[in-house]
Amino acid sequence: MTQASRFLQHALHSVNDANDSWSPPSGLASRWLAAGCVEIGTARPEADSVLLSCGVHGNETAPIEVVDAILADIADGKLPLNCRLLVMFANLAAMRDGVRYRDYDMNRLFNGAHGKYAELAEARRAAELEALASGFFSQTRARRLHYDLHTAIRGSVFEKFAIYPYLHQRPHNRQQLAWLQQCGIEATLLHSQPANTFSYFTSQRCQADAFTLELGKARPFGQNDLTRFAGIDQALRRLLSAPEAPALGYQPDAMPLFRAKYDLVKHSEAFVLHLADSVENFTLLPDGMLIAEDGDTRYLAAGGEERILFPNPSVKPGLRAGIVVEPARLD
Repeated sequence: MTQASRFLQHALHSVNDANDSWSPPSGLASRWLAAGCVEIGTARPEADSVLLSCGVHGNETAPIEVVDAILADIADGKLPLNCRLLVMFANLAAMRDGVRYRDYDMNRLFNGAHGKYAELAEARRAAELEALASGFFSQTRARRLHYDLHTAIRGSVFEKFAIYPYLHQRPHNRQQLAWLQQCGIEATLLHSQPANTFSYFTSQRCQADAFTLELGKARPFGQNDLTRFAGIDQALRRLLSAPEAPALGYQPDAMPLFRAKYDLVKHSEAFVLHLADSVENFTLLPDGMLIAEDGDTRYLAAGGEERILFPNPSVKPGLRAGIVVEPARLD
């Protein structure tokens, strides 16, 4: 087992790590809370609390490798840690199989949605992750930060982009948007409705500044060019070692913002998406284009500034088969 992979390997091959403690050479307090979930750092409630989740989709491996290397450097004392950190290798079964998910998309099972599918292992795991996240964030009076790290099924006009969950009446955090720019994030989607994603759960239920980060294209373990992930790797390392370091100011013109306009919902197996499999995320949709249809339901592009995000006609009926987005600005 290589040094940089020992935490990942432990997560993949362990069954139940609840309350299993370990003592890294750096002397930090640390323990496994459950299989694939390790907490490390200070117990001071005034310290920032950072949750890094990865592997919610098991075939999105580059963020898993990035976070694994960060953990190894913290444990070996090569990277100072000055906050509370919880790392979750989320969908361990799918990670072992090298698939997006086994039975159901885990990132549609948060915010209580797991209750409808209690017989599925992925639903039970989503419930476990929710409970661990809630407990972790309840123990701090300082910043609550959650970055759910992903890579996408297909390419993107903006290779690296963020999804900012719907905030209801809370304002968008410009400091966090500035931090995303430092990560190399090229665009941000401001979601306009609740969702059953992990980042929406921690944003709404834990009052965390939470984001889903799409960092490139999904590839198998060992086939990632990790130099393409240097921006998020360096930004996370700076955040964990010096959380109080001032961030550069948010530059509105340096990172385009988009707002989710509506979802393409697959109501039945008659659903047809009129986009090629090669179409990238954030592709512009010409005014009047027939995007998709499902029986009598037709989705038409309007205005010439709309773009498509996450087109996937293979989802099960009742789920979202894509998002139509439009340009946005902060109030």
